[in-house]
Amino acid sequence: MEFFKFDEYVWERLLALLQYDSTAPMTFTSGFFLFAFFIVGLGYMAVRRKVTLRTIYVILVSLYFYYKISGLYVLLLLGVAISDFLIGGRVANRVRQGRGAKGWVALSLFINIGILVYFKVSGLFEQLINNLFDGAMLDIAAAAIPAGVSFFIFQSMSYIIDISRGVISPVKRFIDYLFLLSFFPKIFLGPLVRNKEFIPQIESDNLPVTREDIGRASILISRGLIKYAVIAKAIDSLLLIPATAGEFGDSGVVMLVALLAFGIRLYCDFSGFSDIAIGIALVMGYKLPDNFDAPFKSATITEFWRRWHISLSTWLRDYVYISLGGNRKGRLRQYFNLAMTMFVCAMWHKVNLPYVVWGLLQGCGLALHKIWVEYVPGAKILGKDMTPVRRILGTLFCFAFITATWPMICCDNWEAVSVIYTRIFTNFAAADFMQLTHKAGFALVLVLIGYFIHFLPKSFNDLAIKAATRLGLVGQLIILVVAIWLSAQCQLMLAGDGGGLPVYAAF
Repeated sequence: MEFFKFDEYVWERLLALLQYDSTAPMTFTSGFFLFAFFIVGLGYMAVRRKVTLRTIYVILVSLYFYYKISGLYVLLLLGVAISDFLIGGRVANRVRQGRGAKGWVALSLFINIGILVYFKVSGLFEQLINNLFDGAMLDIAAAAIPAGVSFFIFQSMSYIIDISRGVISPVKRFIDYLFLLSFFPKIFLGPLVRNKEFIPQIESDNLPVTREDIGRASILISRGLIKYAVIAKAIDSLLLIPATAGEFGDSGVVMLVALLAFGIRLYCDFSGFSDIAIGIALVMGYKLPDNFDAPFKSATITEFWRRWHISLSTWLRDYVYISLGGNRKGRLRQYFNLAMTMFVCAMWHKVNLPYVVWGLLQGCGLALHKIWVEYVPGAKILGKDMTPVRRILGTLFCFAFITATWPMICCDNWEAVSVIYTRIFTNFAAADFMQLTHKAGFALVLVLIGYFIHFLPKSFNDLAIKAATRLGLVGQLIILVVAIWLSAQCQLMLAGDGGGLPVYAAF
């Protein structure tokens, strides 16, 4: 046990472990976090009933964890918190006096959107200028995007807008606002929370945790670990990365299978991490909203966006779609507002041509579905209101539409998008599927398992939570240990390729 020998090397290794490592940022599935959270949990139990101590304690833990995820960009988080806490007070004063607060709201939006533009658009601006003048006119140093910057920026923007609308009153203490932005389970991947629902939890003297809460948390964390650290990471390493590198050939059938795998990989990656975050928060007594509801079961595009990344869809509806006028200014304006909302959604993810087209296609799909429901007899918004045959057909059509748009998310340029479509439609070569099963059979099994888990009835999840609750603490710990062991074994099998931040951490 040379590692535990108390000499200068041990302390150097310990210091290095505690510092941010850009090559291996911390995730909720890393051994460091799992051990640190256990230690943190012991301290939390001692302060959970003392509001101020609890708030300060969780803030310090959250800031440190964000430092382990994104390094000195923790200072950016602090800057946003200070700025909007002060601006929020000004906005509230203007609202109480019956005076307009548009100037202060505009200042907050200018600062926050400016931050997003700097990190997301500067590289694209450089590329456009250099292409326009056919040379290296600009040389903007590429800035690494802070993990989850869009999440805490959107959370902060919603706080200011809610105050200006009279939905909430500003928090009285800066530490409460810093808690709202930095709470570590949701800091860089959400879910985005409604301020009027989460701020009372921050200020609450009592955060009860029931046996049912612990049972649900154990299932959420275990399920999230399996989806994120096993299914998503293995599909990525064993199928998607080799397919992108051309190791399975360049036939259309390989591209199609890769698109189907990408869909479930993206779902397992993000929903799995969301499950872990919600479960961790629940153990601490905080209630975060569900972020996914089996989106591939959707029978319409409208239903899909009510099931996929629910907290972002809700945010876009409340702060973009409604701000643009929603459905209050006529049908044509409503369709335009839908298209613009999804355009903003695309820009939130990534600023490039494929994402722009993807966002506009989603917006057009939502607008066309509005027209369909209005003019086609028997058309419904949700699958549960349809006849079984219509629901099945609608689900297949919606799944095909979503899958057909994945290349615009997979690729950074339109040439790469065109290659995928061209191969599918001109060089399908269905016989190559058998060769693919030999080379990536295990990954294909995981794809099927991922979709199987996704399409399980909701009642199955409820039964699992009830069973975990009845098992008690020992049984729940066994469930968690098994999930952690499977995650660790998967990472060992992938020889480190299963690590790294989730896909959405770059947004």
